[in-house]
Amino acid sequence: MIGKSDAMPMVAVSDLDRARKFYEDKLGLKTKDEMEGELLTMESGDTLINVYRSEFAGTNKATALTFGVDDVDAEVRDLKDKGIFFEHYDLPGLKRHGDVHVGDGVKMAWFKDPDGNILSIVEGNPD
Repeated sequence: MIGKSDAMPMVAVSDLDRARKFYEDKLGLKTKDEMEGELLTMESGDTLINVYRSEFAGTNKATALTFGVDDVDAEVRDLKDKGIFFEHYDLPGLKRHGDVHVGDGVKMAWFKDPDGNILSIVEGNPD
C-alpha cells in the first residue's frame, strides 16, 4: 500500500551541473549517485532526493513525487480499483505494458492528483 511506503521527492531542473552546484554548495546536500548526466540522487539527512534533467523544469508537467513500492503491478491494480487513471508516456528506454512502463531494471507508472500534479510509483533500480 502506498500509504506505508517511503516517498522519494523528485525535483525537475533544466541544467544538472547548475543544480548540482546549488544543491551541494548552497544547501549542503551530498550527491550519492549519478546516472549518465541525467539524474543525481542526493542525500538530505536520511532523505534521498532525485534531481533530474527535464524540459518541463519549473512547470507542473514534471513528476512531483515518486513512491517506491515492492510491486508496481499490484499497486496499479489497487489504485485502478480506487478510480485512479494512469498516464502513458513515450520515453526512451522504456516500453509500456498496459499502464506500467518497463526498462533496464525498473517498472514505473504515473498518475495525477486532483490538482494535476504528476505522481509516480516505481519498483526496482536502474542498473
